[in-house]
Amino acid sequence: MKAKIAVVTISGKAYYLVVSELKKKKVPFFSLTPNERIPIEVKVVITTEEERPLIKHEKVLTLKDGMEPEALINQVMQVAQGKECYEEIVVGIDPGEAFGLAVLADGKVVETGNCFSIEEILDKIKSILKNFKSDLTSSISVKIGDGVPECKDKLLQALDNTLPSNVSLEIVGEAGTNRHMSGTKHRRGLRDIVSAVKIAGRTGYTFTRRKSDEPND
Repeated sequence: MKAKIAVVTISGKAYYLVVSELKKKKVPFFSLTPNERIPIEVKVVITTEEERPLIKHEKVLTLKDGMEPEALINQVMQVAQGKECYEEIVVGIDPGEAFGLAVLADGKVVETGNCFSIEEILDKIKSILKNFKSDLTSSISVKIGDGVPECKDKLLQALDNTLPSNVSLEIVGEAGTNRHMSGTKHRRGLRDIVSAVKIAGRTGYTFTRRKSDEPND
């Protein structure tokens, strides 16, 4: 994927925070200083509040003090794709000893990772909803694979108790999600993530939320 994002700053702290998040999400970018020319293919520029007046570009987003870099990069990725917000956010989870997690925004994988407890999964999903401005998103769903029934049931109950009522929960069949992954047989965490991506892309059956009749949190 060609870079459509430019990080334009001489602030070491801001550069580290922004670039760490971009690399984590495997998003290509240009590194520039405020006096360098911005390539024509750049759709959005990231800089600091102090350096904002030095940047000549139609779309500039700034890292403000106390702002979560993940929230900024999610917004940057939306703009780079020509979107003001995503219509659909899907979180896929492959339950087990290690939980594989994948986030799809309008069908595109924007984040993956592993979690190692239900508490960590809950914290991660709450952070995802916060950082993707879920109040502007038409559809938000969490899809859980059914490969480990006991783990799946505990996770469903925890998600039902914790997440806002506008988030739908689905149970998805895992049959075939581990196919064609012989090259990852010694990399369990990667296999869990690949399975989570496939789970997020499948249609499951809806879990009836106990919060379904309550106002959105």
